[in-house]
Parts: sequence; C-alpha cells; structure tokens
Amino acid sequence: MDRTQPPLRVVLTDLNTTVVRAWQAAFADTPGIEIRTGSILEERVDAWVSPTNSRGRMDGGTDAAVKRHLGAGIQLRVQRAIRTGFAGHLPVGAAVCVPSGADNPKFLISAPTMEESSQNVSETLNVALACAAAFQAVHQQNRKAPGSIRSVALVGMGAQTGRVPARVCANLMWTGHTLFHDHDFEDYADLRTTVLAQLDDLENAPADRPVRLTPPAAAGRRTR
Repeated sequence: MDRTQPPLRVVLTDLNTTVVRAWQAAFADTPGIEIRTGSILEERVDAWVSPTNSRGRMDGGTDAAVKRHLGAGIQLRVQRAIRTGFAGHLPVGAAVCVPSGADNPKFLISAPTMEESSQNVSETLNVALACAAAFQAVHQQNRKAPGSIRSVALVGMGAQTGRVPARVCANLMWTGHTLFHDHDFEDYADLRTTVLAQLDDLENAPADRPVRLTPPAAAGRRTR
C-alpha cells in the first residue's frame, strides 16, 4: 500500500433509503466508508462522482442535478475532456476528472454506467466497471497533483436511470471499491481487462454476496 498518500475519505450518499440500506449491508465490514441518506450536492468533499453516459450529456438523474448546481459550463468541461482523451466517446470502465469551477467540490468525476441516456443497465456489470473507473480517476488526479483529492462522494450508481436494483447496485459498487483499495492500475484499459476477464465469477456469484476481484500480478502494475 502507498503510505505517501493520506487515506481517501469515501462518502456514499443517496436520497433513496433502499440504496442506503443495501450499502450498509454490502459495506458492513469495509472500514473508512461513510454512508448516509441525503443529496450529493450537500457533501463537502474534494470530488463528486456523477454517473453519466458515454457522450457526457448531463440530461438526467444525478448528472442533471449537478449541472443545475454547478452551471452549464460543467457539461462543456466534461465533454471537452471526453473529446480530448477518448475521441468523444467515454467507454464504460473509464472516467474523466475535471475542475468543477467551484470551491466545493473542486473536481467532478464523470463515470459512465451506460452508453446512451436513460439506458437500462440492470442486466450488466456496468456499475462495477463505473465505480472502479471513478476510483481510478482519483488515482490519476492524485498522481498529477498529490493530495488534490482526499475525499470523494458517490451516489447509487445506475440505481436511478439505469434501473439497477438497490442490492445489486450496492454489491457491484463494493466490488468496484475493492479494486481501488487493493490495486492501482496504470490505465483504464488495464482496469477493464481485469474486470472483464473475471465476469464469469461475478455473474455466477450469489446475488446477495459481493465478489472480490483479484488483480493479476504483472509487470508495471502497482499495488497500493
């Protein structure tokens, strides 16, 4: 584990009490996680994570609330980052981190749970990919500017417009969080390869039990 960086404060917050209860069960034995009922807009942290679509159109769910709160310029910054880094299409399993233009939060991390707006992703593993990608974005930002993100808030990813059941959402977010806790990937391609290589384990697991992904040891990868 990298001892040079302070522990990341992780806040899980949602207005949906069913999601909150599911988090409490899934993360019951996970230290360092704050869980509460409420709006992400009320969280004073360095970064908010907003589930989005691959084009960065902030037209629904948490995305729309964040755009109303931070102003229309935030969508322009997200889409500019997607054009620059991903040729205009941000795949599920990747994320962008942009300055918010505000003091709170300092950054917005956009991680797609779906390709198109309001897509049903309840039968996919997109939530695990998106959650892992959001934490990878934290790693990348802190590589560029050490200590710039020391706290982050997330909502129930895919649980609203993506129609992912609360318990499934919570378990997949737990799975995505273990990648952050256990491993620091060099890039999003490395992250997606690891997750997708183990999809069978996730799909065959009991619905009420989160699955811990095991990043394979390889040259150039760095454990935390």
